[in-house]
Amino acid sequence: MSDRFSVEGRVAVVTGGGTGIGRASALLLAEHGADVVLAGRRPEPLEQTAAEIEQLGRRALAAPTDVTDAARCQDLVDRTLQEFGRLDILVNSAGGAPLRPILDVTEQEWQDILALNLGSAWFLSRCAAHHMIGRQKGAIVNISSGASMLAMPPAAVYGAAKAALNSLTGSMAAAWTGQGVRVNGIAVGAVRAATLTDEAQRMGLDAEDFGRNNGLGRLGDPDEIAHGVLFFASDASSFCSGQTLRMHGGPGASGV
Repeated sequence: MSDRFSVEGRVAVVTGGGTGIGRASALLLAEHGADVVLAGRRPEPLEQTAAEIEQLGRRALAAPTDVTDAARCQDLVDRTLQEFGRLDILVNSAGGAPLRPILDVTEQEWQDILALNLGSAWFLSRCAAHHMIGRQKGAIVNISSGASMLAMPPAAVYGAAKAALNSLTGSMAAAWTGQGVRVNGIAVGAVRAATLTDEAQRMGLDAEDFGRNNGLGRLGDPDEIAHGVLFFASDASSFCSGQTLRMHGGPGASGV
């Protein structure tokens, strides 16, 4: 393993850390040397992932948190610093939304989708940045979506929130890179995670169909996205900030 991909001795906070891309990212970061704080709403998957990280010989903390609440985000950072003494990496992986026709989206759903997919990264990144800027060192990775770059009526609000997240990624990078904090994002395509498979089941669809139109003709696996997270979290990407990388299986026959 190249030392450039090592995160030995660093502390990462991963939201959505109990399932899907968040879980895969947390485990891969731990495999490469990081201690990990896992945030999310449900304690059970967080605790399970924490146990797996500890089996790898790293420290882990399951921290049930409503990351849409600014005060709870600050509490999460404060607890991380109290328990581990530092915060080097933040992965904003919490997200997701139900598929709805535009005219069927309720006002509450609009607010909830924006809060989870955009507000959480806004609040938590700013809390983390205060500490990272003070140390002149840090990496923030935002998990976005290919829906941010396409016209997808059933995912209109989700896509809009992720498009705004792409913009925030660039703006935060412009504000903080000169102070040692790199900010990058990953716009993922259809990935085999509960946020997709559960929604497909609710709609009576085969989840595998969501991946058939990309260049590889399949769904992605959370582990594949996690390697992109490791790249941005580690010194392997030391000359990279303000970017949103598309990891979506490649363009299909239509060129999208």
